Amino acid sequence: MKGFDPRTSFGEVTSRSYDTDSIRGDEEETVAFLAQLAGQRDVLELAVGTGRIALPLAKTGVRVDGIELSQAMVDRLREKPGGDQVEVTMGDMSRVTTGRSYGLVYLVFNTIGNLLTQDDQVRCFENAARHLTDDGVFVVECRVPTAPARPDRQFIDVERLEMDHVELGVSSYDPLTQVLDINHVRLGADGLVFSPIRLRLAYPPEFDLMARIAGLRVRERWGGWNGEPFTATSWRHISVYEPDQAAARS
Repeated sequence: MKGFDPRTSFGEVTSRSYDTDSIRGDEEETVAFLAQLAGQRDVLELAVGTGRIALPLAKTGVRVDGIELSQAMVDRLREKPGGDQVEVTMGDMSRVTTGRSYGLVYLVFNTIGNLLTQDDQVRCFENAARHLTDDGVFVVECRVPTAPARPDRQFIDVERLEMDHVELGVSSYDPLTQVLDINHVRLGADGLVFSPIRLRLAYPPEFDLMARIAGLRVRERWGGWNGEPFTATSWRHISVYEPDQAAARS
């Protein structure tokens, strides 16, 4: 998108509406899945945002820290009950460190796609691995890409159709960089709103290779937070990675 700066994707305007616009209805299942994996161990969320997952997870009794690039998103987290209890390290989730180790590190809601190069996504896996205890796990939730198969790799989807407004996703995909530019357009009686975002798409096998580079391996993969099998028709994957002890010894 001409003139678009990805660093503005999660600024002040987006942070104010994020918790309304980004609700998917599976937040409780997400927290339950992560809490079971964490046990009583400390947890780190990469791209903690407004605390949509971190805060209810902390209520289960585990310590939850976060890494976040956007100060505006953290400001929204701090406004919520318990928001002052989550320690947040500001910076790029592929590079910054908290100086602590965790039994669970997680990155959900397609957020790894906000890193726009393969090198940065590999660095994210490496950074997650650096934060893991020897028996820790790294969880990645991400959609399975569909844009590469769309005709001409340019398309418009109707995301919401209401009596008083329509929301469209206007997209363009570059197969060379694997980057999807998508502008969420809201047309209503109150005006026209554009919400652009840029994402680098990858399939699970590419993430698995990134994990190997980072000294991790796949422990399990699911199609949903309730343990649904991951199949060829799954729209997303929840991948659980663990340190590859055999590789570390070799």
